[in-house]
Amino acid sequence: MSSPCDIQKRREICFHATPPGQIERALPLLAGLPRLSARQTGAQCIEVAYCVQEYTLQALEVGLTGQGFHLGTTLLSKLKRALIYYVERIQRENLKVPEVQTKNYQAHVEGWGKRPHGDHDDTPNDEWRQYK
Repeated sequence: MSSPCDIQKRREICFHATPPGQIERALPLLAGLPRLSARQTGAQCIEVAYCVQEYTLQALEVGLTGQGFHLGTTLLSKLKRALIYYVERIQRENLKVPEVQTKNYQAHVEGWGKRPHGDHDDTPNDEWRQYK
């Protein structure tokens, strides 16, 4: 069983130097999220503290880039990000945290079942299925 300190994360999000003023715009966005704290730690960095059951670094960074922010692109920062993304994904799987469903596949499943396609087995009975 995980102790609370195992699932509480402190991560650093570093922004690219251009465009200027990204930190000032990102801090209120991140600080406005429930049960997440954010503070500036450097000229281009923000430290975020969150529970891995509620947030992941990848989700936070995807949200920031979707809002038009530019993250640091050094090789070291990319390697750190990839490792953190992997570790948090595995930890969430081990904690049995369900994946966020972004697409509704039920409509596709129902539509596929109604269309004629070649994925049906027309073998007449069980004895033909076992024929060797």
